[in-house]
Amino acid sequence: MSPVRRFLSTPEAVAGTILLTALIAMALSASLLFPGDPQAIAGPALLPPFQDWSLPLGTDRLGRDVLAELFHGARTSLAVGLAAAAAALAIGSVVGTLAGFAGGLVDEVLMRITDAFQTVPSFLLALAFVSVVGPSLGIVVIAIALGTWTGPARVARAEVLSIRERDYVASARAIGMHPLAIAFREVLPNALPPVLAMSSVIVAAAILTEAALSFLGLGDPNRVTWGGMIAEGRAVLRTAPFLSIVPGLALVLTVLGVYLAGEGIVETTAVRGGLS
Repeated sequence: MSPVRRFLSTPEAVAGTILLTALIAMALSASLLFPGDPQAIAGPALLPPFQDWSLPLGTDRLGRDVLAELFHGARTSLAVGLAAAAAALAIGSVVGTLAGFAGGLVDEVLMRITDAFQTVPSFLLALAFVSVVGPSLGIVVIAIALGTWTGPARVARAEVLSIRERDYVASARAIGMHPLAIAFREVLPNALPPVLAMSSVIVAAAILTEAALSFLGLGDPNRVTWGGMIAEGRAVLRTAPFLSIVPGLALVLTVLGVYLAGEGIVETTAVRGGLS
């Protein structure tokens, strides 16, 4: 059975794929379905859902279209999740490879730096970084990556330690290949699979962290975010609970989809390993 069929044969993978496909479709179609500024006034304030079919999910306190904000917020969540995960995996892979392949003092220094970052909770680190530097989408991505690269670094180091003494690595040394070339061209590609398996957890954590920062008013002020929508609805939670429920439900389903898809990848890899 092919890897794709094996992946789609697990219920978790199918459910996660459906949810993530919906998120991607929302993000890609946001500008097509809702062109212009999603924060522009579209109707009367606090219009309930399904009262006006041109505004199916109603409006917020300022009369902005909730559905338009939801679609544009999906684009922000997807961008932050993927970018932060890519940055964290890249940093972690480089640090873990250097530490595991070089050993000695280099390993000791890099692992102590990793320990120092791990002593601070990732959300508090992101909160402090954004508070000092200032809120923007790029800064939020960097802040999240700084709090999540340590896990991939440790996994990469463990894999490199088990790979660096294998025969093909010794052969590369024997022909005079530069140590950095050996580390990143011969060793790292073989150490990546378990590191990449962590991507779903990092993407989900990044989406939740971005939403939490936006809820606290530390998200990019020029972009619609689900966390900002939840914060906006908090002031009228009793009279218009849909303003917080709609983006909150979208956030829950997105994170659930990421976790289920990641679980499917893990199960697929386990099955493949058992058959080989």
